[in-house]
Amino acid sequence: MSAEVRAVFEVDDVLRQELLACWIDVTNAGGAVGFVPPVTSDDVVPLLDKLLEGVHSGRDVLALLTVDGGTAGFASVVGSLSPLRRHWGTVLRVQVHPSHQGQGLGRVLMDGVHRIARDRGWEFLHLTARGGTGVDAFYRGLGYEEVGRLPGAIRVAPGDDRDEIVMACRL
Repeated sequence: MSAEVRAVFEVDDVLRQELLACWIDVTNAGGAVGFVPPVTSDDVVPLLDKLLEGVHSGRDVLALLTVDGGTAGFASVVGSLSPLRRHWGTVLRVQVHPSHQGQGLGRVLMDGVHRIARDRGWEFLHLTARGGTGVDAFYRGLGYEEVGRLPGAIRVAPGDDRDEIVMACRL
């Protein structure tokens, strides 16, 4: 298996469809990437298009994970508009397609995210994780520390509110 992560600044229609399919499949498999299952393209397209606007503007970067040349996952790395925070980036929508999970590719993707961020001159990254999923332990293993928590910020269902865990990492 040959896995790589590369920075993408232009997304054509084919890649856009692959990203959309990945996001839908990850969500419907239970991934905490902005939705609760079930979702359809009608649900995901508005957020995908917003993500791609930032990429096309040049402010943000799409970190594309490929395995043997095919799309296997992605993350968005968002730059700050503030001149006081240009050394920080935000990581959003980290996901590996369910057919590729359990192979260490989440770590490969995040290692690529860190390389891309360093190449852009960013010194810190932050992200949020949905409480109750255990994914915060994955990020701790990559050097992230919990720096805050928004109690009950994420409502996944009536009566099921989750903390939003804020995490940061010095690169």
